[in-house]
Amino acid sequence: MNIMSLMTQAMPDRRSLGAPVLLSTQSNVVANLHRIDIQWGVERTTAMPVDQTISAWVRQILAILNEAPAEITIRIVSEEEITELNGRFRDKPRPTNVLSFPVGVEDEEAITILGDVVLCAGVVIAEAAEQNKALEMHFAHMVVHGVLHLKGYDHVQDNQAEQMELLERNIMGHLGYPDPYQEDN
Repeated sequence: MNIMSLMTQAMPDRRSLGAPVLLSTQSNVVANLHRIDIQWGVERTTAMPVDQTISAWVRQILAILNEAPAEITIRIVSEEEITELNGRFRDKPRPTNVLSFPVGVEDEEAITILGDVVLCAGVVIAEAAEQNKALEMHFAHMVVHGVLHLKGYDHVQDNQAEQMELLERNIMGHLGYPDPYQEDN
């Protein structure tokens, strides 16, 4: 069984057609035809970002990265679900804040299926509280972090981590948030 069939079992229908949106990024107007599917495996509380906000973050991240039309699923899950996925795919059966499952294939409509980003609501909420960060900002940062992993960025080696963190800081600034790596956010 391959990762796609395993992911299909873990996540329901990934096809959700997003409407074309015009985004403004550094005075450039970019037409986007991205498909973004937001899935909730936990009950969304009023403190968590709404689907439209998450979709807007993803669209803006993809515009900043000059990404051609793409499909991404963002799934917000429980600690139990993230633990199961982390154990199954990374051999680390414990909760984590974000997992990314890159696909990187083009569908019949020439849309690149970038993959899935899975956020653990409980871990993100706990981290935001522990780090004295605004919850919305921390959710945005985890979305940025997860999308960058889909695009091939990593932080295993120091030079990779520096490059990825710089890009995260820049994107977060474009989204209107402060440096996520500063202690007092």
